[in-house]
Amino acid sequence: MKKLALLLLFIGFGINSASAQIEKKKFKEKVEIETELGYLLYTPEDYKTSKKDYPLIVFLHGAGERGTDLDKVKVHGPFDYMQKGNEIDAVILAPQCPAETYWQPHQVAGLIKSIIKKHNIDESRVYLTGLSMGGYGTWAVGGEYPELFAAMAPICGAIYRPIYRNAQHLKNMPIWIFHGALDDVVLPENSNKMVMALQKAGNQHVKYTVYPFANHNSWTETYNNPEFYEWLLSQKQ
Repeated sequence: MKKLALLLLFIGFGINSASAQIEKKKFKEKVEIETELGYLLYTPEDYKTSKKDYPLIVFLHGAGERGTDLDKVKVHGPFDYMQKGNEIDAVILAPQCPAETYWQPHQVAGLIKSIIKKHNIDESRVYLTGLSMGGYGTWAVGGEYPELFAAMAPICGAIYRPIYRNAQHLKNMPIWIFHGALDDVVLPENSNKMVMALQKAGNQHVKYTVYPFANHNSWTETYNNPEFYEWLLSQKQ
């Protein structure tokens, strides 16, 4: 009786083994991710009456401006420059990163595409800039979506390994990089290494400004300089 039971068990195991299988498959389908970002959108005084298409400057703020209070986004960068009485003849988009998160390239790119579609934007003159965490965001977004931008200007941005790999995607991109020589929050070697990676990739349009006496705040001097906006707005795809 025991032998018969063992024989039936063996036969059953053999049947299960024969029916089990491992298949090699491939999944291919467009996956949509819901995105919600607050943002500021500046349009020049004559925007509504003009028939021309305007350049678009996308500004990514630093970690201290995350959250839901959009007034924080105006503390630094182009909005601060304009609050001092200066003018910028461009549409300016400044999204706000949610609290306790970091810039996600697909979210920022999705917002930019939406703004381009809904507004009078010259698609050959779209620019990306940001400071600190926004400098990192500039590298991340620009590296993954280089086709969107005519030029980039990252300021004291941290560089992570995937971003170095994006240097090849940016070999034709005009880029002006800024960093403080005394920065002890995001070390200057981040920008130093990225400059070398871009040059190795064949980029001949890299400018690099190091402020010899600046610590982490290398953005105030940059965004208060009219030559910065002249250079940025002169670039075109």
